[in-house]
Amino acid sequence: MKNELEQSFVELLEKHQNIIHKVCRLYTNNYDAHNDLFQEITIQLWKAYPKFRGDSKFSTWMYRVGLNTAITLYRKSKRTIATQDYDGVAFKMKSEAYDDTEEQQLKILYKAVHQLNDIEKALVFLYLEDKDYREISETMGISEVNARVKMNRIKNKLKTILNP
Repeated sequence: MKNELEQSFVELLEKHQNIIHKVCRLYTNNYDAHNDLFQEITIQLWKAYPKFRGDSKFSTWMYRVGLNTAITLYRKSKRTIATQDYDGVAFKMKSEAYDDTEEQQLKILYKAVHQLNDIEKALVFLYLEDKDYREISETMGISEVNARVKMNRIKNKLKTILNP
């Protein structure tokens, strides 16, 4: 029984590991921090997996556990640490070849998103992942109306950050 549970978890984790990498990219800016957060999220997923009932899609549950882990860890460690930029670090996130314009736009977007608070980052992340407001509200544990209101406020905030 334990072996079957472990095998199904590993299969699902391998299939959806890019979700964790994306969360890590959102909340870290260097290779070591990315790996540490990836490991911590994986541990939390494994601990919680036996309680996963399947009420939602595995990926939605994975987003929720991953984002909650990242938010919790980075709220606990509010200390400022000098880190290196994330540029040039290889990781296992699937992506299509970017032309330089897209790469520059992504850098600007990530720089702006890094200025948001933890909850705002999570909302933007799910929005950019094309999640509808129902799935965002499920993942974040807030009402659908609250998700819409917060997202509109974040859009205005990002406009201010990007166009000072």
